[in-house]
Amino acid sequence: MTRRGTVLAGLGVAAASAAAARAAYAALSRRPPGGPDTWGRTNHRGEPVTLVEGPAAATAAAAAAVTPGLPGRIRAGLAVAGAGAAAFGCYDDLAGSGDRRGFRGHLGALARGEVTSGAVKLAGIGATGLAAAALVGGAPADIVINTGLTAGGANLLNLFDLRPGRAIKVALAGGALLVAGTPGPARGTACRAVAAPAGTALAMLPEDLAERAMLGDAGANALGAMLAAAAAASLPRPARVTLLAGVAGLTAASEVISFTKVIERTPPLHWLDMLGRRPAPGPAARYGPGVQAAAAAQSLEADGQHASDVPERAAANLP
Repeated sequence: MTRRGTVLAGLGVAAASAAAARAAYAALSRRPPGGPDTWGRTNHRGEPVTLVEGPAAATAAAAAAVTPGLPGRIRAGLAVAGAGAAAFGCYDDLAGSGDRRGFRGHLGALARGEVTSGAVKLAGIGATGLAAAALVGGAPADIVINTGLTAGGANLLNLFDLRPGRAIKVALAGGALLVAGTPGPARGTACRAVAAPAGTALAMLPEDLAERAMLGDAGANALGAMLAAAAAASLPRPARVTLLAGVAGLTAASEVISFTKVIERTPPLHWLDMLGRRPAPGPAARYGPGVQAAAAAQSLEADGQHASDVPERAAANLP
């Protein structure tokens, strides 16, 4: 396929994915399974948002399965990565209590014989990452690398779903960097593989920035897994090893530092983070009204979300 054909194919898949995500979001918003309260959460302002954006975003997996110009095994790997991560992320969204947070919290509970929803998600995303890596193919070493990359990418993007639009911006930037950094003919593969999650991310960005909805584990895990699977399908082994090391390093760092604080203290990152968002609430808005303060405290206790003063993984209630 020519370069022009590759770009057109990618744009077509992105447009189809965006349209499917918007349609799914509209349908789920009208009739959310289990009722609105099942999907309702409280954001960092103490205001209500819905998690149905996540399942809607996971429709990118279906779009990836029919991406033109990609070998069937890569299409299948992308779809399995996205669908599997979305399913286990959705389970944690709905069943998670927030009592155990971070790898240490969930693995510590497992060592004591307690199986948390986060531990189930950890195992499930690892298994679907392995399945996706096996479908993408390669030598045994490549499958091991790609398994870690896909599962790690799913969890890493979820670390950024703590402020409106942040995870989507990271996903879009990551997809663009992947396409730009992929050498030679494999760049076409990267372009087409990134198209489905990128299209979905763009479609959901207005809802996220307006603070009407959030990706949740289902959406962030799905987009992260698909972008990582796209990297697995297009990058040479040395680049994938480097990328995996970066994912692992950031994940480990999230246990002890707050990405939100780092972003807020770094002017260029803070500017990008606030781009398109409502102004940040001031101290009076954040802590003054009793209702908002109580709602924010309840959100932190119940879901472990949107706390800028705790490590990101703990705040995200991730395994």
